[in-house]
Parts: sequence; structure tokens; C-alpha cells
Amino acid sequence: MPELADLTATEALRRMRAGSLAPAALIEAQLARIAAREPQVRAFAWHDPAQVRRAAARAEASRPLGGIAIGVKDVIDTADMPSQYGSPVWVGHRPRADAAAVAAARAAGAVVAGKTVTTEFATRHPGPTTNPVNPRHTPGGSSSGSAAGVAAGFFPLAFGTQTAGSVIRPAAYCGVVGFKPSFGLLHRAGMKVMSEGLDTIGVMARSVEDCALAMGALTGRAMSAPRPDRAPRLALITGPATEKAAPETLALMERVAETLRRAGASVTPVTLPPALLEAYEAHAFVMNMETAQALAWELSAARAQLSEVLRERMDWARAQPPERLDVARAAFAAARAAYPATIEGFDAVLTPSAPGEAPEGLGWTGDPAFNSLWTLLHVPCVTVPAGSGPRGLPLGVQIAGRIGEDAEALAWAAWVGAAIA
Repeated sequence: MPELADLTATEALRRMRAGSLAPAALIEAQLARIAAREPQVRAFAWHDPAQVRRAAARAEASRPLGGIAIGVKDVIDTADMPSQYGSPVWVGHRPRADAAAVAAARAAGAVVAGKTVTTEFATRHPGPTTNPVNPRHTPGGSSSGSAAGVAAGFFPLAFGTQTAGSVIRPAAYCGVVGFKPSFGLLHRAGMKVMSEGLDTIGVMARSVEDCALAMGALTGRAMSAPRPDRAPRLALITGPATEKAAPETLALMERVAETLRRAGASVTPVTLPPALLEAYEAHAFVMNMETAQALAWELSAARAQLSEVLRERMDWARAQPPERLDVARAAFAAARAAYPATIEGFDAVLTPSAPGEAPEGLGWTGDPAFNSLWTLLHVPCVTVPAGSGPRGLPLGVQIAGRIGEDAEALAWAAWVGAAIA
């Protein structure tokens, strides 16, 4: 039987509503886990146990997330905690209001466990967070603290954000489930937005069911789709960065595809059309050029407090002709128009979550090469744990769906997760 701190949100709610688990006992188990492991994991940018206890005492168990702790990535505002965006420029900053997503979580009864470490402005320079599976390795980024905190048992749910691969990749590296919904499904008011056309708020959890629970509570939409009554038709896509896949990832995709076929699924290799490949190549222009626009004040008023790598990328972005952004955005639009025909006849896409296991060291959070295409397409995508690699670190596989079909993407991810468990 799992320890209380390791319960899924769904199971914890079931026990609390049945009267077999006191909300205070759950929170105390999580606080004890934080006290024991946080000195090494370093998932939090801000955490106040007394504040958590007060919030838990006010939680109403009858609400959709009543008494469930949630980590909030520190690019998402909280009215009662600092929001510092992973940058010394904003140390001590206290917003007046919660971000829309945080307000929705609190209204659903969730208890904010604290602010989780992000890379600098959710872009480049990493924070101090380590991978709970092996502290010598990165947890991924930019949603570093959220992924690590879920994996370590600090909270069962967490907010992340994704511009390239910042929900899916760290979730995969830490062995948890990550869900990047359709673009705009969770409102970004109160988020420190970097890329106007890419940034998406998502969630991390210990199960696909928990992601559906959280998204349903946050949006008021039905996200717990019934278990499919048939096996899926999956398009197997390893591009557009197949050459970046580590041997363990190539072997993983072959193994998972064969396992799913034995379970009744059809898994068919699909080649990406030129429009999607061109959009993939344009991603860096949109991400960096829009980020340079977003950081106009910081670059002007606090340049010396930005990391060298961020300054370098922003200078590169500002040196591009403005028309280059127009061309890149047009490539995105063309890819979104071409995508439905690419996966016509399929229920979802099966693709890698990351190039391989989490890289060693904390100076780099890993390559988003297997995520940026799905982000720019604005489609929902889910990573589910899929065993471990040669160094004992987690691997994941990613399920991508169609814009607006978030419940369906979660349902097929649950099917895949159960088949490969």
C-alpha cells in the first residue's frame, strides 16, 4: 500500500469522501515528505508549511479538488506568495491577484503547496532542482520543480507551462504524467507570458486520471472520458527529430508499438509532410522573437540581472528582421491546416516524449526536439511513464491528439498507459 504522500489525487479524494482519510493527515504526510526530501530535491521557490496548514484547514472536501495539494510553477501569479519568475529581477515581487488558473484551483478546493522552481522566465537558465530519481540528473525544464515535486510526493498535482517542451519533457524525465492541453484551454491571465503564440498552461500528476480530474475541476468541462470500448488506431511518428533519439528511445518506441499491437491497437508509421517540417524549423524564431518582445522592460531596465545565455538569445532574436516572425507564424498556420489530413483515420499520435533519459548534471534541462512540433500545432498531448532506460532513469511515451479533443487525448493516453504498464 502506498504511503499517504504517494497517493494519487483521485485515490486521496476517494478516501477522504469515504471518511477513511482525514484531510489534515494527508497534508501532514506531504509536509513530512517535503521536510525530509526538499533539501536535496529543491523543488520549491517558496514554501511555508504554516500557510499550507491554514489553507488545508479551510478546504471543503465536497469540492472537486477539496483538500488536494497543488504546486504552482513560479511564472504563475499567487496573491499570497511571491511570484519571482525564476529571475533576480523579480525577487520579492508580490502580485495583488491570483492568476486565473490558480483562482480556479482554489475555487475547486485545492490547497496551494507553494511556488515551484522554474528556469529563468521559463526559458533558459536552470534553477537548483534535482531529479528525485537520481539527484545527479536534471529533472528537466522549465517546469522543473513541478515535475520533481509530483515525483517526490510533495503534492499530487502541479501546474506547469510549455513553450517548447516544458510540461511533457520534465514529466517524462521524472517518471510522472504530464498533460499539455489545447492552446488556451487554461486561461493565461496572471502568467508571465513569454511567447504569445505558444505558451500553454498544463498540469502534472501521478496518473492520467488525475490529469483529467484536475482539468475538469479547473475548466468545468467533462475531461474524464469513458474508457474506450475499442483499441486505438495510432499514427507512429518519431520525427521530425528522429536523429536526436537516444538508442533507448528508439528501442522504447519499437517495444511499446509491439506491446500495443498485441493489445489490439493498430500502430502505423506515418511520415510528416513538408508543412509540418517547415513549422518545426520555424519554432525557434517564434519562441525567441516573441520572448524578446515580452522581456522588453527587463532587457532595458535590468539587463545586467539576466543570465548570459538569455541575453545572447534575446540579442539574436532582436537582430532578426521583423518579417522573419511573420514568415514563421505563417509556417505555423500552414502546419495546423495540414495536420488533420496527416492523421486522418487515426485516433491519436504515438511519439517520443524526450530524446532519452534525463541528462546528467543540472546545467541543462534537456532538448525539447520531440515536443516543439506538438506545442506549435496547439494540440493536446500527454506523456505517460514507460519504464526506464539503461541508467535506471524514467522514460515516457507521448500521445498527441487534435485541437479541442482534450478528453479524447486523455482517454487514449490512459489506454496506452494501461497497456504498457
